[in-house]
Amino acid sequence: MTGLDAAKSIVETLSDAGYTALFAGGCVRDRLLGLEPVDYDVATSATPDDVRKLFRKTKLVGAQFGVVLVRVKRVEVEVATFRTDGSYGDGRRPDSVQFATPEEDAKRRDFTVNGMFLNPFTDEIVDYVGGREDLDRRVIRCIGDPDARFSEDHLRLLRAVRFAARLGFALEAGTRDAIIRHAPRISAISAERIRMELELMLTHPTRTTGWRMIWETQLADHLAPGLQWTESSAERCARILEGLPQTVSIPLGMAAILVGFDVKHVRDACRDLRCSSTVCRAVEYLVTTSARVLSHDPWELADVKFLMASGLGNDVLALSKSIAQAEESGSERVSDLAARAARISPSDYAPPPLVTGDDLIAMHLPAGPRFREVLDTLYRAQLNGELTERDAALAHARVLIAN
Repeated sequence: MTGLDAAKSIVETLSDAGYTALFAGGCVRDRLLGLEPVDYDVATSATPDDVRKLFRKTKLVGAQFGVVLVRVKRVEVEVATFRTDGSYGDGRRPDSVQFATPEEDAKRRDFTVNGMFLNPFTDEIVDYVGGREDLDRRVIRCIGDPDARFSEDHLRLLRAVRFAARLGFALEAGTRDAIIRHAPRISAISAERIRMELELMLTHPTRTTGWRMIWETQLADHLAPGLQWTESSAERCARILEGLPQTVSIPLGMAAILVGFDVKHVRDACRDLRCSSTVCRAVEYLVTTSARVLSHDPWELADVKFLMASGLGNDVLALSKSIAQAEESGSERVSDLAARAARISPSDYAPPPLVTGDDLIAMHLPAGPRFREVLDTLYRAQLNGELTERDAALAHARVLIAN
């Protein structure tokens, strides 16, 4: 069963029980644009208790907001009761809600293109906020007073930019001006939510447009403490983002906007944005290694193998290539390194070492920094093709230990 099938069955069950039930929000917008919705949301006059009585598999995911997760076979659909919101004390969520009419529910939402309802059986659009017209005009506009909408929920500042970039829409002038006025408020949002919005934006093919909008609306300087871009460095980031492949990983997208900062700032930024430790390490590796690729430092065969064995080799090469194109310098070095990497079989990236720690213990080398140094020296020589036989490697180990 698809998400569409599940959502339609939920609307049908609610309607048969005498309730108003409609598709709501982003799925309506995407269907009108001819896009396949990622998921479907249903809005209804039924209360959460009513919904739970009608469906066997339910879960309260936002009881205070009238939201129930309904499972149909293996598909989960969010079902929300029509409501109005009270005040927003934390700049993110309403302190209270009241169940209301569809029109009142539409007018408490964020942007006009997200404020429409759809009857999936008649294809009738229920539009109280001018969303259909704004879809035709290809603009993102706040519902009602934009200052009020952004004061209620500061995350809408980033969401407006993400929607505009992803859909190829413009920001309506009043909405854009309000984003600039409220830009500092984004720092009051949890770092996790800011990071999630950035990840969605930077990994999408429209990432360059999204980044430019973040800069132009003055949101960039409030994303994380210590991160400040100049107009030229922000534009450099845009050019780097533009040169990346269409599909990018989260670390690669993040690294593209952090390449102008030193390692400490990169590390701090990832930590401040609550990136996972895996993502933090990957971003730092991409930034530092791409800088080395574009420097004049020599790359031994072992270095190329280490790069490809890291699992981030292709991302490093993609980032290095894009930086070189943006700066019109270093493309030849990147191409040369990529060609060398392509000539190496993946099975040769990280072969088993000819000499192990057990061998060094048998040679009575005590534990300590020297132990690791000898192992690393031997393995680098092996990767460089200087040591190919175990007997020769063991003999070289004895020489290193003796010295």
